[in-house]
Amino acid sequence: MSSPGAAAERIVRAACPHDCPDTCAMLVTVREEGGRKVAVKVAGDPGHPTTRGVLCAKVSRYLERTYHPERVLGPLKRVGRKGDGRFERVSWEQALDDIAARLKRIAAVDPQRIVPYSYAGTMGLVQGEAMAGRFFHRLGASLLDRTICATAGAEALTYTLGARTGPAMEAFADARLIILWGTNAIASNLHLWGFVQQAKRKGATLIAIDPYRSDTAEKCHRHIAPLPGTDGALALGLAHVLIREGWLDRDYIARHTLGFDALAARAEAFDPQRVARICGIGADEVEQLARDYWHIRPAAIRLNYGMQRAAGGGNAVRAVACLPALAGHWRDAAGGVLLSCSGVAEVDAGRLYRPDLLAGRRPRTINMSTIGTDLAQADPPIEALIVYNSNPVAVAPDSRVVAAGFAREDLFTVVLEHFRTDTADYADYVLPATTQLEHVDVHKSYGHLYVLANNPAIEPLGEALPNSEIFRRLAAGMGFTEPCFAETDEQLAAQAFRKTGATAKFDWEGLKQAGWQRLDVPQPYAPFARGGFPTPSGRCEFRSQALADLGLDPVPGYIPPHEGEASALASRYPLAIISPPARNFLNSTFVNVKSLRDTEGEPTLQIHPRDAAARAIGDGDRVRVFNDRGEFALTARVTERARPGVVVALSIWWKKLAADGRNANEVTSSRLTDIGRAPTFYDCRVEVARVAQARG
Repeated sequence: MSSPGAAAERIVRAACPHDCPDTCAMLVTVREEGGRKVAVKVAGDPGHPTTRGVLCAKVSRYLERTYHPERVLGPLKRVGRKGDGRFERVSWEQALDDIAARLKRIAAVDPQRIVPYSYAGTMGLVQGEAMAGRFFHRLGASLLDRTICATAGAEALTYTLGARTGPAMEAFADARLIILWGTNAIASNLHLWGFVQQAKRKGATLIAIDPYRSDTAEKCHRHIAPLPGTDGALALGLAHVLIREGWLDRDYIARHTLGFDALAARAEAFDPQRVARICGIGADEVEQLARDYWHIRPAAIRLNYGMQRAAGGGNAVRAVACLPALAGHWRDAAGGVLLSCSGVAEVDAGRLYRPDLLAGRRPRTINMSTIGTDLAQADPPIEALIVYNSNPVAVAPDSRVVAAGFAREDLFTVVLEHFRTDTADYADYVLPATTQLEHVDVHKSYGHLYVLANNPAIEPLGEALPNSEIFRRLAAGMGFTEPCFAETDEQLAAQAFRKTGATAKFDWEGLKQAGWQRLDVPQPYAPFARGGFPTPSGRCEFRSQALADLGLDPVPGYIPPHEGEASALASRYPLAIISPPARNFLNSTFVNVKSLRDTEGEPTLQIHPRDAAARAIGDGDRVRVFNDRGEFALTARVTERARPGVVVALSIWWKKLAADGRNANEVTSSRLTDIGRAPTFYDCRVEVARVAQARG
């Protein structure tokens, strides 16, 4: 109830748009002020079964982002050199007319010279790729292979289990053993961590597997710290011990798996002593982990994407995904492995993205993870780049090459954005996009079993437009007259999901009112308790014929890192570096929110005391991190949270907000993974040198 004389308030149901498995249900409090709606509070929905009224520190500050004084609120045209970030305000009419004219000229020669570049700046199906997909398909532009985060693990999971699915988030509360493999859940999966804590209070054992002693690892009963890129060897070592000891659910294996003999033959070579040498851990740690995995039931593995960002990342995920079938943990709703459950809700890609608009054309595909090289070497050359929902100059690997590509004066670049990011500084035009509080969207999750509606809480600020509307207007400027370009955001949302399977009961009108809806799957959800894997064989495929048909190893194996300890680079660059997410940022989002940046502090490098002493580095010293690809500078934090031989640079900072104008992607490689064509961010060797004494 509002007090006498107070402005009336109402609550709007919304959804967090960010690239996080938690996909929170939000309640936005809106007040009328001066005849305009103003959002005054953002909170988690206490009724949503996984959000449970809690938002992370980042999204709790969402109003600071929406009303940020540096929001781009009108179209901007470049007036300086690329990279300088100098613009003048122009009208939408001028911007769209110029952009359409430039794209028409390029398309008349070859539309493949135009490339979309986007990822998960919003996970919404409407503001993500719905109208954008239609636009680029109709244009005949190059296709984009969106690999930068998850494809190694996602494809590996599909080859093994047949789908991206796993235990429900809530089920972790009932597990007796929880293995948090390559995940700092406190920072990047906060709501799962709540259920893990419930399990811990009931006596569950928590084990973290991570090269870095993260906040999550600090709160687990045990922490195993393998060298980056060696997780596949550890998983095969666990399989070795399970098979050697006969700790196998033989009935489940016989009924519901394919290729056990081939997997057993592969695992035989990975005895604990060999695994210990590869991973840089103790053989007893391998033995104990296998013992616990068999004897403590049910056991759930939360596998995250960090461990697949190395040369053998796909095979590593395959090896881990085999373990629940070997030990029979899929029989229980609180057992199995969860990397992603995004495959449960099936997007109606044909209706939403309209690939039929290609009309038989087969454009080339550009891998977003190699955009720097492609901007320099693609044939035919890339002449126009339309960037939305991404900040590649900050987040793509081998950043020096990426920035050089974006600096090409002959490259016509359009960026749809909220702020003048590192990428926007290279744009010919920056077009103002709406935030989540200002537009319609619909969401699924890759971490839980609910779909969510996002209702707009306020009118767009300034001249900002939803991504969908920007692409509608571009389509009109290009002369595209197909009726699909006139569909509203409401119409797009209503056709987002297939009316079959888990989304058979999807109803957009009802979802808007309720805010969220559980997918139509059994409760409790135990997807493979009785087998039923949606693989070609109907079984968990330890051996995949589909991989064999592609000329790839059909059985999970260990592929050493491109830049591992045994590589030729190791003598010159003896340290491995990983750059996991900083707790107060989400990829490069929120870096420019001052309160969060102040909490995060400054860019730092965590280095083990032994490695620091060998380089005469003290805590607080300014250090230079470098390899053949580039370098960046930051402040050293000497700590045992970094294991020997590995340094940790929590990321991803905007370059322009770092003291030296650089970030960790100066040193990362654009080499790709074994499966999924994904980047190898955590397969990287560097050296570190002191450049200044401790301050103070």
